[in-house]
Amino acid sequence: MVCAEAGTEGGTLWNGPSTSRTLPASVPRPDLFRIRDWITDGYAYRAELYAFAPDPMVSPRPVLDEDPGLPEMWWKEMVAALGALADVPPPADREAVREEYLRRVIPQFTGHQVDDVTWTTAHGDLHYGNVTRGPHILDWEGWGRAPYGYDAATLYVYALLTPETAAQIRTALAPVLDRPEARTGLLTVCAQVLQAQDRTDFYAELADPVREHLAHL
Repeated sequence: MVCAEAGTEGGTLWNGPSTSRTLPASVPRPDLFRIRDWITDGYAYRAELYAFAPDPMVSPRPVLDEDPGLPEMWWKEMVAALGALADVPPPADREAVREEYLRRVIPQFTGHQVDDVTWTTAHGDLHYGNVTRGPHILDWEGWGRAPYGYDAATLYVYALLTPETAAQIRTALAPVLDRPEARTGLLTVCAQVLQAQDRTDFYAELADPVREHLAHL
């Protein structure tokens, strides 16, 4: 259920779930069966009916505090899902990450420069509270164009509080993150963490591990 003042509804986040139905079935996510829109007392509402996702989320919050014990097959399926998503031509009308933004924050917060950017389609918010042990990927409000490797980088960076687990995840995601074009996606996630550390608790926790990672990047 989403709500907005009547006349202001619509836009990228409002229409994200409905437009995500065009993505390949090989990207695992609960089916969206029905959408109902209505206006009451000056407010617009949208209700969405999904298939039940039977498996629990990997983590109760976006970051990992411990090894979730995900099997090797889970990671293979996730890499395949990310590949299927990246094969979708980036939509012209949906941006998960804006180019102007990443070209500004990457130098400002990481000290690295941005060269050419390889754009692909991404979920845009692929953290451990948005994936189940199925795996199923939830919450498609913000999907759209992002630098290659952005989703995989989010899964990796959000595991840095558990270094041994992060190392295992980095190995599992090597088919994505080892590609040179994934560097910009990784730098974008690191910059986002450092930019928001003063207003988001789990970003504050990640800030030092991210700085250490950047020192060796």
